[in-house]
Amino acid sequence: MNINSISPLKHKYLQIIDTIANKPKRLYFIGQLPTERRPTVAIVGTRKPTAYGKEVTYQLAYDLAKRGVIIISGNALGVDGIAHRAALDAGGTTIAVLACGLNHMYPAAHKTLATDIIRSGGAIISEYEPEVEARDFQFLARNRIVSGLSDAVIVTEAASRSGTLATVNHALDQNREVFVVPGNITSPMSAGCNALLKQGAHPVTRAEDILDIIAPDLIEAQAFLPLGSTPLESKIIGLIQAGIRDGDQLQQESGADISEFSQALTMMEITGTIRALGGNQWTLR
Repeated sequence: MNINSISPLKHKYLQIIDTIANKPKRLYFIGQLPTERRPTVAIVGTRKPTAYGKEVTYQLAYDLAKRGVIIISGNALGVDGIAHRAALDAGGTTIAVLACGLNHMYPAAHKTLATDIIRSGGAIISEYEPEVEARDFQFLARNRIVSGLSDAVIVTEAASRSGTLATVNHALDQNREVFVVPGNITSPMSAGCNALLKQGAHPVTRAEDILDIIAPDLIEAQAFLPLGSTPLESKIIGLIQAGIRDGDQLQQESGADISEFSQALTMMEITGTIRALGGNQWTLR
């Protein structure tokens, strides 16, 4: 694929980067950059998210992308990849910022994801020349661009010593809004998030919390809850809304036999009412 080079200050969408320290003079990209400035958020977090981290990352990224918000992240394993994939599933636009040249797609496990981003109208970008390989210090430098291109940074799950906190520091220096998903106080993987909330970060539990501040015009006048096409489907939806995620528990609580429950679950997945989290865990779209 063709690698393009551009001066950020000559592009309407990228010009926001002029507000950050150590701004890159050129950016290299594959794919398509938005032609106009649109609401943009960076979603970042741990490379080893829990089931909770995976769920909240996907849901926030999906809901925001569905509303037209551009999702930026670093194409890394874990939260980054989930955010990119959720944006694609929502039919939205996502941009991945690499810490290496574009001839060295990193990590290798996300080459398919990177290709999907490009084919779906998004872009892969880097400040490094195409042949530059990834080095540790470049990941920290990359984070200033992830936050610098965004109107807000969202941390969905991070431990107390997570590298994600470096992105937050860049965001604060750049006067970007910082949103954080509250986590279980007994979970080490949420210790960083909960600490950021104590320091004054915006708590976020739904996409509207973010849109209220960065793009209130994108908030729908009325939110519609998903409806089931049968009484059993409606029962399952209610159970998931009540916080039950485990398939076996959903089946027991629904009162349906295994065959009837499995058929209902399959139909709900096909129609996009629910989606699998893995490990027989389920959530609403």
